[in-house]
Amino acid sequence: MPKVTFIFSGAETTVEFDRAALQYRRHGEPGSLLDVALNYGIPLEHVCGGNAACTTCHVIVRRGMSNLSEMQDEESDRLDTAWDLTPDSRLACQAIVNGDVVCEVPAYTRNYVGEGGDIELGKRKP
Repeated sequence: MPKVTFIFSGAETTVEFDRAALQYRRHGEPGSLLDVALNYGIPLEHVCGGNAACTTCHVIVRRGMSNLSEMQDEESDRLDTAWDLTPDSRLACQAIVNGDVVCEVPAYTRNYVGEGGDIELGKRKP
């Protein structure tokens, strides 16, 4: 069974799961890093609902990149807008887990609107 380790601010949480038994939470691709996180109560931001329409679920894969699905053009295009993009960046909603993976959730991956930032959707600041 694959294991996924999520790193938040240096703290690690590892989960082991059976993909066939994983309940699909309807956020991201079935079996994706985001799907795994939600199934195990791991708080991974995903403001667009896992539709590859934002970068709030941006993760940096530290080990096991070859154990994830191949990146598609839509994900690659969206990642181009992510803060501090690295060659090991993926959108957790699109990266389907096929084996052991270790990924870090960057501290700057934030949902500015959802966290009470000083902006409102559809309104411009003067």
